[in-house]
Amino acid sequence: MKKYDIVIVGGGTSGCACAYIAAKSGLKTLLIEKENYLGGTMTGSLVVPVMKSGENQINIDFYLDLIKAMKEVKGQITYLGNPGWFDPIKLKDVLFNMLINSGVDIKLSSNVLEIKTKNSKILSVYYEPIYTDNCFQSIDMLSECIEANYFVDATANLNFSKKINCRILKNENDFPPISLRFIMSGVDYEQFGEWLAIYDGNRDVTTVENIDNAFYFSTAYTWDTDKHWALTPLFDKAVEQGTLKEPDRNYFQIFSVAGSPDMVAFNCPRLLDKIDLTDENALKSAYSKGEEIINRLAEFCREFFPGFENAYVSHIADKLGIRASDRIKGKYVYTIDDLKSGKKFEHPAVISSYPVDIHSRDKNSSTLEQTGEYQLPLESLMSADYDNLFVIGRSLSADEYAQGALRVQSSCFSMGEAVAKYVAAKLH
Repeated sequence: MKKYDIVIVGGGTSGCACAYIAAKSGLKTLLIEKENYLGGTMTGSLVVPVMKSGENQINIDFYLDLIKAMKEVKGQITYLGNPGWFDPIKLKDVLFNMLINSGVDIKLSSNVLEIKTKNSKILSVYYEPIYTDNCFQSIDMLSECIEANYFVDATANLNFSKKINCRILKNENDFPPISLRFIMSGVDYEQFGEWLAIYDGNRDVTTVENIDNAFYFSTAYTWDTDKHWALTPLFDKAVEQGTLKEPDRNYFQIFSVAGSPDMVAFNCPRLLDKIDLTDENALKSAYSKGEEIINRLAEFCREFFPGFENAYVSHIADKLGIRASDRIKGKYVYTIDDLKSGKKFEHPAVISSYPVDIHSRDKNSSTLEQTGEYQLPLESLMSADYDNLFVIGRSLSADEYAQGALRVQSSCFSMGEAVAKYVAAKLH
């Protein structure tokens, strides 16, 4: 049996930040991740860039170190004042090396098998490697009991907390639609950038900038008719001639990839079907449908965008991009009223001004509401049922509207870091 100060289950956005800062703070730290890589949505779902969340963010040590490490491998740029433009392919190795070098014990391709509790405290967990050297072995040969002072559920879907019957907050509405991101390579950045800058002069939607003699850009379009999109005529024609199907056009957004001046990252397609996020067969079906749409979107780009004539789909995300899922019942349930009022807290974990961003399946129904600066209390990351359990990431203790503002990567970094610093202060 091994004993740790803190065990983090889930090596995604918030889990990596928590493990890194915990180890850097002198805590004996274990990170258990079911995939064979770290990064979660950042790497497996190709979610780039890290969106800027305000000028007064706190708990940003991990983020600053990540920016520095990505810059060293030429996988980072600062674009329009935002340093969070990363290459998600290079990010996998960078994250792993950062955590290993900080002293984190990492168990990849592993699941938590059993959790032992007593009263309101978690005592230990058994984790199970999914495979070793590509060969399945018996649980008796591989499972290991781990004790710890504190545990962190960073699984994003509450996979850990549900095993011990933690209370879950009820959702008033359907979960927002999921996405399947992809990357196209072989794009002529200069040709496309020059065309885009002239084609759409609305800098609230389309941006183009020359950095280190390379064009960087972003643009977007949705099928919402209450907004003006310069790309609308192109999508109209593509649907009319059959290059795209009508639902394919519901959401379209592209970004340059840092340090890779022929790659373009797509924040689409957005899949409109309602699915059970716990149903593996439904998720596989959604992924297959997303691949079909990706093929059509790639053909659309080659046909309508100058500079894409020789482009091809080089990467499709390993996993679907899920914006919202079940949320924990915490010691404090953070509300949209707390957020909009800018309520102050004694122990803030996050300070942000990112808007309330909730995607919808229906036209003219998505929410992107700007707010002032707001704080998230540490108590919204503490389980109401177990005194030594934290929940970080999109499954935090907040109502679904507040979660729509707090789910972004920069805030998840801060959540993980805040928990690590709190535990370090308690144990030192």
